[in-house]
Amino acid sequence: MNAGGGEIGGPRTPRGGRAADAGRQARAVAARSGLRIAELSTNDEFGRVVRLFDGIWQPEPWNPPVTAELMRALSHAGGYVAGAFDGPDLVGACVGFLAAPAGEVLHSHVTGTVRPGAGFALKLHQRAWALRHGLSRITWTFDPLVRRNAHFNLAKLAARPEEYLPDFYGSMGDALNAGDESDRLLAVWRLGAPAVARACAGVPYRPASADGAGAALAERDDQPLVLRTDAPAVLVAVPADMETLRRRDPGTAAAWRHAVREVLGGLMAEGGRVTGFADGCYVVERRPGRRSGGLGRALDGGADG
Repeated sequence: MNAGGGEIGGPRTPRGGRAADAGRQARAVAARSGLRIAELSTNDEFGRVVRLFDGIWQPEPWNPPVTAELMRALSHAGGYVAGAFDGPDLVGACVGFLAAPAGEVLHSHVTGTVRPGAGFALKLHQRAWALRHGLSRITWTFDPLVRRNAHFNLAKLAARPEEYLPDFYGSMGDALNAGDESDRLLAVWRLGAPAVARACAGVPYRPASADGAGAALAERDDQPLVLRTDAPAVLVAVPADMETLRRRDPGTAAAWRHAVREVLGGLMAEGGRVTGFADGCYVVERRPGRRSGGLGRALDGGADG
């Protein structure tokens, strides 16, 4: 998928030059944040990552985000395992593995941080690592209903969702996801795209089509409201704080989950392109000729089923 209007063509930086530029940029961002980003390679470091992630996700014993043994294997096999350090303290980590097509893609499996700025610094380090290894894309999954993650991935990094994955992981035994279905969006970060380069330089991406787009899913009295619109570009809203909503009102959280799956997932299945995230909404450009179909009913906040 093209990263947005005007992204194809224009001058291209040679791969080696792009990797060097990305490395300098990543080091500068980390330094401004007072962080050091480094690849991890020892069992002690992997154990520290496990403890960091345990504190973030609070998983059931049978469901850790990643184990020390797996990180050891991935690191030895040429995968990506990196940490963000604030002085001696580990404040973030990211784990990824090479994916198909071979020689082109890194899949970033899990990232967790406990300090502002660490996530952005880690992703820029990961981009520089991937370019240095001759890769052109990084992919990862994220919960489409967590607004801050959508903003980070689509605006701050200029990644693009290319697939809606209903209940991708099944039941997840941790404090952040328990009691909910694990729908995910597959984000694709095209490392050489001009919008990505600008985002990494500190210019967040906002699609021009966000202005004047019609609402396909909105919020009314905390509830999701599916709306009819024939606009070529549409907005799909998500709740302000899905994680709190899951704990406070599981029924309303489930209604949002199913509404976003129906509207955003449905638009993507019909060929719609998610071109960004703006003002708490996904921006989706419809495939020419598509209309709103049966959209137009309000979904209640009842329980699953």
